Amino acid sequence: MTKNRCAWVNDNPLYIHYHDHEWGSPIYDERLLFEFLMLEGMQAGLNWLTILKKRDNYRACFDNFDAEIIAKYDQNKITELMDNAGIIRNRLKIHAIIINANAFLKIRTNPGDFSRYIWSFVNGQPIQNHWENIKQVPATTVTSDAMAKDLKKRGFKFTGSTICYAFMQATGMVNDHTFNCFCYERNHLTTSCA
Repeated sequence: MTKNRCAWVNDNPLYIHYHDHEWGSPIYDERLLFEFLMLEGMQAGLNWLTILKKRDNYRACFDNFDAEIIAKYDQNKITELMDNAGIIRNRLKIHAIIINANAFLKIRTNPGDFSRYIWSFVNGQPIQNHWENIKQVPATTVTSDAMAKDLKKRGFKFTGSTICYAFMQATGMVNDHTFNCFCYERNHLTTSCA
C-alpha cells in the first residue's frame, strides 16, 4: 500500500527516508540542532536533495559538527575544505560555518544552552500547523523573522528568515506535514512516523 506523503517529497529513496524518519520530528540535541542549522544554510540557492546527498561528507569534513573543533579551524583547514568535492565548495558558506560555530559557543555560555535558546522562539513546544496542501505552507513567519534577527545580532551568517523557517520545519519546531500526509498525526514524543 502506498503511503501519502507531503507533496514536496519525490520518489528518491533518500528524500523519502528523510521525510518519513527525520523531517518534522522534534530535535532537542544541541549538536544536531547546530548541524541542521548549518546544513540549511549550505542549501541556500540549491535544493535540499543536493545537501542530503552530501550530508555524510559534511559530517566527516566538519568533525561531526562539533562546534568546539570547528571554531578553531585555520586557513589550512579552509583550504582543505575548498578542495573537497564532497561538499559545496563555497568559501563564504565554509567561513559561515566557522563563524557560526563561534556564535553557537557564545550562546552556550550565555544564555547557557543552545537547545533551550532556539526552542524559546516557539515557547519550547512544536507549533501545530494545519495545511491542506503545500501551497499554504509559508516560506517565512513572524517567528522565523524573529529568530533570524536574533541570530544575526549574535553573529550568525546564512541564517535569514527563509533558512530559519526551513530549519524550524526540519527540526520539528513546526509541524508542516499536510493533512493528507501519513506523518501529520505523528506523536511528538517519537522520532519517526514510519
